[in-house]
Amino acid sequence: MSCLIATTLADPVVVSVTDFGAKGDGRTDSSQAFVMAWTSACSSEVPATMYVPWKRFLISSPVEFQGPCNGTKIEVKIDGSIVAPDGAQSLGSSDSWIMFSHVEGLVINGGAFDGVGSSLWACKASQQSCPEGPTTLTIFGSNNVEIRRVTSINAKLYHIVVHSCENVTLEGVRIYAPKDSPNTDGVHVQNSVNVRILDTGIRTGDDCISIGVMHLACVTFEN
Repeated sequence: MSCLIATTLADPVVVSVTDFGAKGDGRTDSSQAFVMAWTSACSSEVPATMYVPWKRFLISSPVEFQGPCNGTKIEVKIDGSIVAPDGAQSLGSSDSWIMFSHVEGLVINGGAFDGVGSSLWACKASQQSCPEGPTTLTIFGSNNVEIRRVTSINAKLYHIVVHSCENVTLEGVRIYAPKDSPNTDGVHVQNSVNVRILDTGIRTGDDCISIGVMHLACVTFEN
C-alpha cells in the first residue's frame, strides 16, 4: 500500500507601498502609506516583500518600521528613491529619519535614500540655532540583517547606524556627501556583534566608518 502526500508551499507575499496610497511624485508625503505597507508585510506568516517602485517617494516625518514580524524573513525591495523633506528644521529634534527596530531576518535591497541635508549643513555653518539632525537609516535591536546595493546621499547627519544588533551585512552599499558636510559619518556601528561591511564605497564629510562603545563586538571590513 502506498500513499501520496501533497505539500503546497504558500506563495511569497509582495506588498507595494502604492497599494496604500503612496505617491511617487517626490512632493506628496507617503509616510503613512509606507507604515501601512510595512504593517501588512510584517504580519504575513510567509516570507513577505515590501516593494517601493521606480519613483521618488517623500517621507516627510520620522518613521519606525517595528518588529518582530510573524514570518522568519522580510525584504524591503527598493527600485526607486526615498526622499527626506528639505529644511533645517524639517524633521525636528528626531535622531532618526527611517528606523527598522527588532526585526529578525531583514533584507533591505536596492534603491536610494536622499537625506536632503544641505539646508541643515548651512544652518550649522552659520552658527544659528538648529537641530543636530537625524540619521538617515537606523537598524536597531535586530538580528540577521542584510543591506545590499543601497545608496545613501546627503544625509542630514549619519547615513547608516547599526545599533544593538547581531549578524549584520552591508554589501555593495554606496554613500556620498560633500566633503564639507558636517557629521555625515558613513556607517556608525554601536553595541553590535558580527557586523560585516563588504564592497562598500563611502565618500562623506566625516568618518567613513565609526565605531562606538562595543561589547564582544566583531566588525569586518572587506573590499
